[in-house]
Amino acid sequence: MFKAIDTGKQRKVITLRVEGHDVCAYEGDTLAIALLNADVVVFRRTPVSGQSRAPLCLMGICFDCLVEVDGRQNVQACMLEVQPGMQVCLQKGARRPEEVA
Repeated sequence: MFKAIDTGKQRKVITLRVEGHDVCAYEGDTLAIALLNADVVVFRRTPVSGQSRAPLCLMGICFDCLVEVDGRQNVQACMLEVQPGMQVCLQKGARRPEEVA
């Protein structure tokens, strides 16, 4: 879907987990780009109607790319650089209430 600009530099491949499956990405990519390159089209479903949402602006304005990362909800995938071992879940419906310790 997306093709990186060839800068002549070799980029390190890293692995993250998305919905329990390993996904490879390049170091320096945003999570949104990594998910789109892995053919993840629907990032979340809205709380009221269940409509599917996917990245629109890829610059942090639209909030359609919200996902759960390492247990943190409502993370903008387009604004987060991938990290090795990152655990990603796609959001379904409303945000869960935070647990009070």
